[in-house]
Amino acid sequence: MRIVFTLVAACVILTTTVQAQVDPLYSQYLNNPFLINPAYGGMNKSMNLMVGYRKQWAGFDGSPTTISATGHTSLFDNRMGAGLIISQDKVGENTNLFVQATYSYKVQFDDYRYISFGLQAGFMNFKSDNSELNIADPSDPAFTNLNIIKPSFGAGAIFRTDKLFLGLSVPRILNVEETFEDVTTSEDVTTSLYTQHFYGFASYIFLLSDRVKLKPAVLVRGVSGSPLSTDLNFQFNIDERYAVGVLTRNFNTYGFLAQMKINELRFGYVFEMPTNNSVGTRFTSHEVTLGLNLSVFNFHDLTQISDF
Repeated sequence: MRIVFTLVAACVILTTTVQAQVDPLYSQYLNNPFLINPAYGGMNKSMNLMVGYRKQWAGFDGSPTTISATGHTSLFDNRMGAGLIISQDKVGENTNLFVQATYSYKVQFDDYRYISFGLQAGFMNFKSDNSELNIADPSDPAFTNLNIIKPSFGAGAIFRTDKLFLGLSVPRILNVEETFEDVTTSEDVTTSLYTQHFYGFASYIFLLSDRVKLKPAVLVRGVSGSPLSTDLNFQFNIDERYAVGVLTRNFNTYGFLAQMKINELRFGYVFEMPTNNSVGTRFTSHEVTLGLNLSVFNFHDLTQISDF
């Protein structure tokens, strides 16, 4: 277990060097790490398709709404993986759309241990529509309607055994800024549209019985301009068909998760309640996912899927 604590400490040290949360939040990263790490592509020895919907702080005007769709498959006797990530995050009048293709390659040490390296590339489309806002100075460049497309690149790495999972990733490496001319001063004004995020993720499986497993996990998130964010998650897996668990984010938000597997279909739901240290207890969050695993190539093996 010494390597576990060493690598987890490395995750924390790496992410404390950055500080503004812009990436959308996901609570079901335990079952779809692909959203935050391209190295996960093709890891399940199958084709994996998943869609998700998250409503953050329901009832709060302009609160974040996130829609995602991902697909990835293992290739060439499960040595490589390829996939596609599409996510849209809407906050108030601003919408961020990310579309990225991924590639991953696995280095196998034995039947239970390997490292996967992943890359992703695509674009981001930032839009803002301030037509319904009451703006004191419509000429203010900060409130200009925007429709901007920029390239996006990311990378990640995962070390995995039959019980241990460790990941480091930077899903979108490039900081995105746009410069405008202030019509009142004729000076250039620079607006930040996206800030680079770092992720460190670790989980471990404890076998409590022949039917029940306990899977604790930690996700550390860092971004310049914001304090370090830490998610803690404890999930019980029953018969590889059902999962229930609890989670907390910075001890400001607490939640409950439930998941069910029916043949190749997977359904998940998360309910979160913030504390008064966040936005107040009445603005709850909800996240729903639906996944499908398929055996497409003759080297695919659905019996090897152990992420549920």
